[in-house]
Amino acid sequence: MTTVTSPLAGRAIGLAAVPDPVFSGAMVGPGTAVDPVREPSEAVSPVDGIVVSLHPHAFVVVDDQGHGVLTHLGIDTVQLNGEGFELLVNKGDTVSRGQAVVRWDPTAVEAAGKSPICPVVALEATADSLSGVRESGDVQAGGTLFEWQ
Repeated sequence: MTTVTSPLAGRAIGLAAVPDPVFSGAMVGPGTAVDPVREPSEAVSPVDGIVVSLHPHAFVVVDDQGHGVLTHLGIDTVQLNGEGFELLVNKGDTVSRGQAVVRWDPTAVEAAGKSPICPVVALEATADSLSGVRESGDVQAGGTLFEWQ
């Protein structure tokens, strides 16, 4: 079982509330989303594992059970071309849960006309393989979002 923790402090809102049909329809995979605190912060790894995909606006960490977790920093933030994001690790790095991966500012994302809401998705998973999915309430970085069997 993999415990997936929040990469950010904020409020859990669930995937259905994400303002993007690909995420809200769970087409990428099941999971939840975090509406982040509006202050510069570091997005941290939600699991122990290897960074297999790394972009300024999104990253995937795969744990030793082969579970890949996507953290997407904001919606349509790929259109910002990396502006306002600072990578703190490299693709291929081994990271620990809670280790800073990307520094960013949700306020700047919002000022650029994008949503700062952050989907946290279990890639190649089925909805019934997740349990205890947080869809409401305040979360701290490192707080449990869901369990993945």
